[in-house]
Amino acid sequence: MSDTHSPDTQNPEAQSLRAWLLTETPTSRRHAKLSALYHGWLSFRANTMAMIGLGILVALLFVALFAPLLAPHDPFEQNLGSRLLPLWTEGHVFGTDSLGRDILSRLIYGSRITLYIVALVALIAPLVGLLVGTVSGYVGGWVDTVLMRITDIFLAFPRLVLALAFVAALGAGIENAVIAISLTAWPPYARVARAETLTIRSSDYISAIKLQGAGAFRIITKHIWPLCISSLIVRVTLDMAGIILAAAGLGFLGLGAQPPSPEWGAMISEGRRFILDHWWVATVPGLAIFTVSLAFNLLGDGLRDVLDPKAGD
Repeated sequence: MSDTHSPDTQNPEAQSLRAWLLTETPTSRRHAKLSALYHGWLSFRANTMAMIGLGILVALLFVALFAPLLAPHDPFEQNLGSRLLPLWTEGHVFGTDSLGRDILSRLIYGSRITLYIVALVALIAPLVGLLVGTVSGYVGGWVDTVLMRITDIFLAFPRLVLALAFVAALGAGIENAVIAISLTAWPPYARVARAETLTIRSSDYISAIKLQGAGAFRIITKHIWPLCISSLIVRVTLDMAGIILAAAGLGFLGLGAQPPSPEWGAMISEGRRFILDHWWVATVPGLAIFTVSLAFNLLGDGLRDVLDPKAGD
């Protein structure tokens, strides 16, 4: 297919770089990695829904980074004379809440809390699951039995119920909510990592590495973990929607971010008292949660098509 309408063809250097990345005969390991990344990006870019999800999340990141510049009002400023203003009121696009605080400004600042929770859980839970799953799958025996039974105990409880129990024990607060969600989110990653490890550990190249004198720690960290990463990335992205909903649920129940923090779940909790007459107070943050959760799901589907080695053509 001709690329005469592509902007790359107008630039010889860009065209040369593209040809270098698309070559089927890479000249070095670095060249092969860059070529694989570019092929993956081309495949991902062809998925319109995944690009929409990526665009929403990039916009969310932009909003969170520049919240002080984008927010029209102080999210904590109360004005009882302007309480419960409707949508599209001058100066308050999304109206105001029961204390006269601008809902749009609170949504913008609340995006920081959402990304903070997502980032911490995405760092903690997959690492714990990767460690438990690879050790369990590689060592086997009683170690595998004990670790998997512990994993089964965590999986036996609904995530939100277990998170509520941990938060009740640790105390209310956003950091404790992150710990609680992480403690309930790692078991699926452990299962994925164990399944990958069981497939990898009996392969010929692992046997060759053992003959070279490599120990279990080196084999797990240098050769098994890298092969598990792609599956975990897909799983993490798809789980982000559930993590956001769990965080919002804790905030709704008053166990997550505490007032006057503009956390979206807490905003819904406050607005539920006015849902019949002033529906926008609860609906607007609910739509924000829905949009971000949908974006993570769309992005996860796109990444699964690119990264999952078992995906069909």
